Amino acid sequence: MNFNKLVLASISFVTGMLMLVFPLQAKVEGDKIILGSAISLTGKYATNGLHAQRGYDFAVERINSMGGVKVGGKTYMLSIKYYDDESTPARGAQLAERLIKQDGVEFMLGPYSSGLTKAIAPVTEKYGVPMVEAEGASRSLFTQGYRYLFAVLSTSEQYLSPSIDHAASMEKKNGKNPSSVKVAMAFENDPFSLDVREGVVDTAKKYGMKIVIDDKLPADLSDMSSTLTKVKGS
Repeated sequence: MNFNKLVLASISFVTGMLMLVFPLQAKVEGDKIILGSAISLTGKYATNGLHAQRGYDFAVERINSMGGVKVGGKTYMLSIKYYDDESTPARGAQLAERLIKQDGVEFMLGPYSSGLTKAIAPVTEKYGVPMVEAEGASRSLFTQGYRYLFAVLSTSEQYLSPSIDHAASMEKKNGKNPSSVKVAMAFENDPFSLDVREGVVDTAKKYGMKIVIDDKLPADLSDMSSTLTKVKGS
């Protein structure tokens, strides 16, 4: 699924939820239902945040061009109110509360990154406001018992585990035991990357594979020669 389809699916999920509630529960201005999003337009995630915003806008334009959504027998267009979270979790949580308490938004679209989503989820949960997100894939987001967080994506532990499955199948095809495969890993030392790592560890363990390298990389890494040297030596 490409990015635009993923975000369109997110918006479509929201429209489905809108149809299940009485329209006055949503933030309505005239014939528009206002959705809210605190998203990164500056800071570390500015490029990704801008792409997410464009994806949300694309989805809304597409849905509106097809006649909008019908809720309670009336047709509404969709609109999104954005604030810049500056790629900062604390700022994202603050703006989510502002969207809900001051701006009256009743449906939220998620920010970019697992870290920002983790910061906002307790806020939307506190006020019982559904948040549909397409860019917070950390497994830990879905083990907290949140009732108002919804996603249309694969969680992070599934990102690389298929590569281990493939290596195992190739060994079997060549008449070898998958346990003979040696695995070298190098992940950035942040919550999302470590979730991806856990998926690799769990799948490798399933086949009895040996992990020979398990490096933690700094965020500002510009040279992986030390890790690659270890790989060559193993």
